[in-house]
Amino acid sequence: MSNQDFYETLGVARSASEDDIKKAYRKLAMKYHPDRNPDNKEAEEKFKQIQKAYDTLSDKEKRTMYDQYGHAAFEQGMGGGAGGFGGGFGGGFGGAQGFDFSDIFSQMFGGATGGGRQPNYQGADLQVGVEITLEEAAKGLKKRINIPTYEECGVCHGSGAKPGTSASTCSTCHGSGTVHIRQAIFQMQQTCPTCHGTGKEIKDPCVKCRGEGRTKTSKTVEVNIPAGIDDGQRIRLSGEGEPGQHGAPAGDLYVNVHVKEHKIFERNGLDLHCELPISFAVAALGGDVEVPTLDGKVKLNIPKETQNGRRMRVKGKGIKSLRSSATGDLYCHVVVETPVNLTDRQKELLEEFESISTGLDRSQTRAKNRF
Repeated sequence: MSNQDFYETLGVARSASEDDIKKAYRKLAMKYHPDRNPDNKEAEEKFKQIQKAYDTLSDKEKRTMYDQYGHAAFEQGMGGGAGGFGGGFGGGFGGAQGFDFSDIFSQMFGGATGGGRQPNYQGADLQVGVEITLEEAAKGLKKRINIPTYEECGVCHGSGAKPGTSASTCSTCHGSGTVHIRQAIFQMQQTCPTCHGTGKEIKDPCVKCRGEGRTKTSKTVEVNIPAGIDDGQRIRLSGEGEPGQHGAPAGDLYVNVHVKEHKIFERNGLDLHCELPISFAVAALGGDVEVPTLDGKVKLNIPKETQNGRRMRVKGKGIKSLRSSATGDLYCHVVVETPVNLTDRQKELLEEFESISTGLDRSQTRAKNRF
């Protein structure tokens, strides 16, 4: 093998960063790997050169020595001579000795399946809905809810096997929990279809749990619903979802909050809105009226000559913010209510008022004049 310049081998400048060197190596290793070039001696030789160059330039100390002394730096005592990087390349190829094509995928995609590692059977996330009133949403509360879950089987005590029997090593994966599958030039690992990753095979399963080692049950969880939560928001309870299998962590529980429709108030962000019915006399003459809020009733002064539809604000009587100390307001939309089921006397007084209102000054009936 000729002593070709390592930087030229990888196609990078001598000033290349570690990331540049790694990117160049990955690209070339994918291109020239023997599994992608079967029976191609030239590609095999090229791959060895690429591997050797990367082993040197990816190591800070080796790179410094190479930059100073070139190949001569490794001709004596550096890992067994020029062929000594990573244990040499002479072991034949199903991948180079000490090198696995899955390493490239591990580096590029954040980890491979890993030979013999058991899959992570983390418990599933669960979702549950909870309905609360607007008053509860405004003030916050703690609510206890029941959710489905699993517990260790009381018959087999979690083994999944019928009492008096035990699980045996899986005959398909021989206990590794994974099987290798070759597709074209790639060799991949996947969860064993027989034992589903446990490495164990239960030939005589427990009659109660049917081999799962756990049975369905339910548990009560206390949820802290914060003040200010709105309809459609959800709360995440870490680790309160479905328990994992074979020691894996539990999933999370998501509580979807639904706020029931209120008979008086409508919510808009932190603000509340309501209709405020008042009589014609109060609208014309003014006066104090009681207004309901989520904290009880308050008095609101109605100015004289208030028109239908006027919006009046009661400051600080809305909803408290989830994320700050801010509080919304209550907006009352005035509705001048027409009385019904009038008595004879009431009719008489209204007819008298109507008769003396004929020919009112234009300033007294501005809306009518506009019409």
